[in-house]
Amino acid sequence: MVVNCEGHFHGFTQKMQAVDDEVLGAICRWLGDGRRCWLATVIETWGSSPRPVGSLFACDEDGSIVGSLSGGCVEDDLLEKLTSGTLASDRAQYFQYGVTAEDTEKFGLPCGGSLHIVIEPLAPEPETLAHFTELRDGLSARRHTERRVELRTGRMSLRQLDAHVPLSWNAESETLVHTYGPQHQLFIIGAGMVSKYLAELALKLDYQVRVCDPREHLLNEFGVPGVMLINDMPDDAVRKFADDPASAIVALTHDPRIDDMGLMEALTTQAFYVGAMGSTRTSASRRERLLALDLSAPEIDRLHAPIGLPIGSKTPPEIAIAILAEIIAIRQHALAETQDSLAAATAG
Repeated sequence: MVVNCEGHFHGFTQKMQAVDDEVLGAICRWLGDGRRCWLATVIETWGSSPRPVGSLFACDEDGSIVGSLSGGCVEDDLLEKLTSGTLASDRAQYFQYGVTAEDTEKFGLPCGGSLHIVIEPLAPEPETLAHFTELRDGLSARRHTERRVELRTGRMSLRQLDAHVPLSWNAESETLVHTYGPQHQLFIIGAGMVSKYLAELALKLDYQVRVCDPREHLLNEFGVPGVMLINDMPDDAVRKFADDPASAIVALTHDPRIDDMGLMEALTTQAFYVGAMGSTRTSASRRERLLALDLSAPEIDRLHAPIGLPIGSKTPPEIAIAILAEIIAIRQHALAETQDSLAAATAG
């Protein structure tokens, strides 16, 4: 059974969706309702820019908007241009903000900043709706999907990838290639005090956060907005929600009956990080139990326990900082290895 962050029980839904999912969801709704809409993608920035490459913005013909390009006045100006027909009226188009100092001041861009975007007009046709439905389904299933758009022809295509590839824009052929993939996820076993601080910090760093605990009363008291709460046994939940290379899994209950069950599954997943809270002595005992439960030595070697960087943390917020710091360090190393592998494969 799964519970959302307000404590109401139902099938799993994501109350606080990632921005990409929100944008794709809005596009699917608008197209399904027969409404014309536009999708804008940040393809390049120069100097200081408030939004990174790959950021999305969408609007429909009635002026509804979702997503963000700048956090300033760019969205209002772009909406006016699109709905008035002065930009991307019948074909995808490249556009740039911040060319002049006047632009920078007018649109609230930081000093010296510029914003390069691709805008696509989307007609409410079955093929277009099917394209974005497939893209959103892949995102919900935590798969990496490459989307290719040829501006001159309007042709759009999708293909599945094993890992994230940075966005690319070919100005000569006017082709955009953008990977939509799973947001980094923190899957927490246990709804205790450390979990609350850890969830709050992870949300600020744009992690998708899920907290699993079979103890319903602790979930009902968790009270961190934006966290998806799962009232289920941790092994089933890990298998369903966290078996991918963009996930980090941590066991924080101090109850071996719950933690060990989740770790048995977590250590066999593709998660880039698996950790468990406990002292050196407790961690040694846990490893002995896991070995007796038919996990292999290499699988157990993946476990980070005691969990977190050794910064002398004692209080729950300090422990949360230490855990997240270690996760970030491991994630960056894994990302570097993935990028090296992709570069080697391309060169070969």
